[in-house]
Amino acid sequence: MNFTVKGVDNLPDIYGEINDPQLVIFMGGNQFMVLDELIPAFKKKFPQYQRILIETLPPGLLFQQIEHGTLTIGNMQISVKPDIYTAGADKIEQNMKMFSRAEAFTSTKLALMVAKGNPKKINGFLDLQRKDLRISMPDKKIEGIGRTIEDAYLKAGGDAMHQRIMVEKVAEGTTFITQIHHRQSPMRILNADSDVAPVWETEILYQQKLGHLVESITIPDEYNKVSVTKAGLLKSAPHRQAAQDFLDFLTGEESQQIFQKFGFGPANK
Repeated sequence: MNFTVKGVDNLPDIYGEINDPQLVIFMGGNQFMVLDELIPAFKKKFPQYQRILIETLPPGLLFQQIEHGTLTIGNMQISVKPDIYTAGADKIEQNMKMFSRAEAFTSTKLALMVAKGNPKKINGFLDLQRKDLRISMPDKKIEGIGRTIEDAYLKAGGDAMHQRIMVEKVAEGTTFITQIHHRQSPMRILNADSDVAPVWETEILYQQKLGHLVESITIPDEYNKVSVTKAGLLKSAPHRQAAQDFLDFLTGEESQQIFQKFGFGPANK
């Protein structure tokens, strides 16, 4: 029975089998677009694992779920224990005491998402300080990308640019802080609620693959940063062998080809 209604009963960040899963993965939300190819490929290589549950929330929220033990969505509570947690390399390395193994598996960098045709005529990164531009900005408390973007503001325009975008424009209502960045920012651009969104460049490529009318503005390398993602096998993992097999697969050639198809770079980039 299918009980999905768009915009009402729809859980895009919960993927797979929640009943008696054989493998539970908490995957940073910016990788959600690969799952429809990645998971069937893994199941084909390891047919003994068919009941797989994946959550693709922001890494900070997933980390809170690990600490608190539950996730509440409306009237539903999810109390599964993860086997694998993926996040930015810094997040994993800062918490290595939680993991028995960690592997880098992909990378990406920042770009600006705007509506097709760039209607606000944004000429470059420094333009984000403009009074007329509405920015969709991720919350650094739950997503590492937020800190990466704020570092880019500091590199490009120093404290003045950071103050303008993250304090003054927030007070003015022209910098919007998201709660679930990888879903909200593209929707805000497509619905004309925001004019520009700093996102991972893979997010723009995915929206274009879907035929959505967005385009990319490059953030210069001197302000940008290639961010590496790692996967950690939790010491508390209930399904240790499945987790080991998934980590091996994740860093293997077949998985890497799938990630590259969606615009991700190699982990050693």
